[in-house]
This record gives sequence, C-alpha cells and structure tokens, in this order.
Amino acid sequence: MNDRADVSTTLENSPFFMPFSMNRQFKRHPRLLARAEGMHYYTPEGRKILDGTAGLWCVNAGHCRKKIVDAVSRGVATLDFAPPFQMGHPLAFEFAERLQPLLPKGLTRMFFTNSGSESVDTALKLALAYHRVRGEGHRMRLIGREKGYHGVNFGGTAVGGIVGNRRIFGALVTGVDHIRHTHDLARNAFSRGQPKHGAELAEDLERLCQLHDPSTIAAVIVEPVACSAGVYVPPQGYLQKLREICDRHGILLIFDEVINAWGRLGQPFASQHFGVTPDLITTAKGITNGTVPMGAVFMKEDMYQAFMTGPENTIEMPHGYTYSAHPVACAAGLGTMEVYEEEGLLTRVGEIAQYWEDAAHSLKDCPNVVDIRNIGLIAAVELSPRAGAPGARGFEAHLMAFEKGAYIRSTGDILAFAPPLIIQKSEIDELFGVAREVLKAIA
Repeated sequence: MNDRADVSTTLENSPFFMPFSMNRQFKRHPRLLARAEGMHYYTPEGRKILDGTAGLWCVNAGHCRKKIVDAVSRGVATLDFAPPFQMGHPLAFEFAERLQPLLPKGLTRMFFTNSGSESVDTALKLALAYHRVRGEGHRMRLIGREKGYHGVNFGGTAVGGIVGNRRIFGALVTGVDHIRHTHDLARNAFSRGQPKHGAELAEDLERLCQLHDPSTIAAVIVEPVACSAGVYVPPQGYLQKLREICDRHGILLIFDEVINAWGRLGQPFASQHFGVTPDLITTAKGITNGTVPMGAVFMKEDMYQAFMTGPENTIEMPHGYTYSAHPVACAAGLGTMEVYEEEGLLTRVGEIAQYWEDAAHSLKDCPNVVDIRNIGLIAAVELSPRAGAPGARGFEAHLMAFEKGAYIRSTGDILAFAPPLIIQKSEIDELFGVAREVLKAIA
C-alpha cells in the first residue's frame, strides 16, 4: 500500500468516520503518517515530515522517545489495568507525588482523567460541586470566552466559544454565557509576546456579573493562551484583572492548560509564566507526551478539603472514568517527566524563544499576511481570507506545506506553529522556510 493512488482507492469507502476532518476530501487525497522519530513523521512511502505542531500540541519531548517507550512497555507487561473505583495501584500515587512539586503554589491535589475534554468537564463539575458542598448551590452559572476551545464533551463545548464547534449541537448546557475575546487586529497586529492593548476587555466579566448576579456564577474558564482558535495571546494585565474580578465575587477561575502546560511557555504551567494562579487547572496532551491518553485536573487545597467534610463511608465525588489513572498512562507520564527533567525541557523555551520569535515575524513581508502572533514556543500567522471562501487559503497552505515536508496546522485562515520542545535552530529555519515558500506560492 505504498503507492499513493492505491492508498486513496483503499480509503475512499473506509468505514472510519474521522474526527474534526473533511472526510470526503481526505479519503480522496489521504495524508498518512506511518511512523515517527524525534522531530519528524514519516509517510508510508518514506517521505520525511518536520513536525511543526508537536502532533496535536502534545508531543512536547519529540516522538518515540526511548525512555517513554520503555516505561510504557514495562508498564503494560506488569499491570495492564486496575479498577480505579474503591481500588488503586502504586503508579497512580507515585505519579501524583511526582507531579505535585511542579504545580503552581497553592495547587496541591489532582484528579486524573483521560483527555483534555474530560479534564474540562471534570473541572466544571468540581466547581459546581464545590459551591454546593459549601452551601452555595445557587452558584450554577458557567462563563466561557468567545474563541475559546475547551474540548468536545457537553460541558466543554458549551463553555467553548468557537462557532463552528457549537453550531449543529445547540445549547448543550443551560446557564452558560461568554465574555468577549481579546483578538484586536486594529491595535495589536504583529505584536511580539503579550499585546499592549486589551486588558480592559477583562471587565466584560464584570458586565456579566452585573447582568446575571455574581452570586449565581460558579466559575470562569479561559485558556491563558487561546491556541486552538488561532493563538490569541492575552493582553498585558488581562489575566490579572480576571483574577481580581473572580476574587471580588467569590467565583472560581479555571485555566485550561491542555495545550499551554508542560514547557510550552518556558515553565511547567502557563499560570507560572503569567504570574496568575487559578483555582483549577486542566491539563492533558503533554502530561504523557501524547504517548498514552491521559489528563488531569489540579486544584487548590481548600477545594479538596471542602469535599472531605462528610461521613467517611460516603463517596466524596461521584465522578470518574473507567480509565482514570490508568496504570499504563501513569507509566507513560512518569517516563515523560523523567525526560522533561533530564533534558530541562520544561524551561528550555527560554533559550530559543527570541530566535523563534524573530523567525516567525520574518514572514511579515509574505503575501496575504495580516498578523503574526507569538509567545513561548507558539506562533500563528493570520492570512487574509479569499473573497467568498474563508479558510480556503489557510487549508491550501496546510496541504502545500505537507507536500514540501512540514506539518503546519491550519485553523481557518490561521497557520499555527508549536513544535516539540527539542527543536533546534536549524529546524526552526527549515520550518519557517517552508512556510515562506508556501505563502509566496499560494494566491
């Protein structure tokens, strides 16, 4: 099945309903990845593809790292599964102990899930339950943000703010509202790092507090850097203002760090980079380097203790998953943390951030580029849409980059870059060199 025409013929009527994909287009013209190593994927026919998006924002340590592979191999050979309800296994507790010192100060406890979507729904349920066990069950409202992405489960889709992800599903969850997004091309185009303008947009939360009565709001959830919708970097002072408003009204602040965490901004968590501590953090992806599905919710000590006040013979939190703290996922996580520590990957971005920033902004003179945004080891190039065909130019750039040997993710007319943290300067040059070729070639 090495010949591309044969692959296309084979896949066109495949029973596989692909997620978040143009199924008919893909199955006619498949882009298959057969193996991976380090910074690269390899197609079935052997072409080498530079990974410019860390898989799907998750392979932070690079692909098929031996230490992680060996940890998973030992793990599955030792304990393939253990029930997580009223039972446990040593690796779950070992992994929790391993993670705790990395957390922002004040966050001490964790609840394991299997994905970012599950982490978000878990955090939302924890927020609602926390207020109820404290006698504030009237706090039932959840606030998201326009252009926010919080996974695809019912709660995460409801608080998410990407229209295309919500359109065909309806409201999903009642009692949800959204604050304004922070994207401001007129004032902030081609900003390097955090934009100077827009901190006042956090006051939109105060507006919703007055509209709904702040005593009815349980939690606000935002991505520190909103990556999936197009890499929207928070304006200077914006996250601090959100924290102040939440504190003023007794509202929990949730940071969705499914993408932001595990070294992407040069610290274990984005909250540490920005100096703002939320009440809950959701994570997944880089927690196991994408090797085995896993997620987690980190919470403050007082939240955990609020659940520990009832009778000891009752279940404090009637929530969880069959695969919560799965032993093989814990093994992958432990191997991942070992690689991060040995190679200093959780802080390495500080060494290459300026080089990365300069390389990204070197594309400013390319045709159709209307904005470039960056922070840490993340960047986005926004293109002007074609008349009557929004998203077409970005998708064509994605396809052409793949043909030229680089995987660059497109979201609408925005190209997103977030490679593994092991990327070298020569590979940064290669990645943005392919991007330049593509941008000059497409009309």
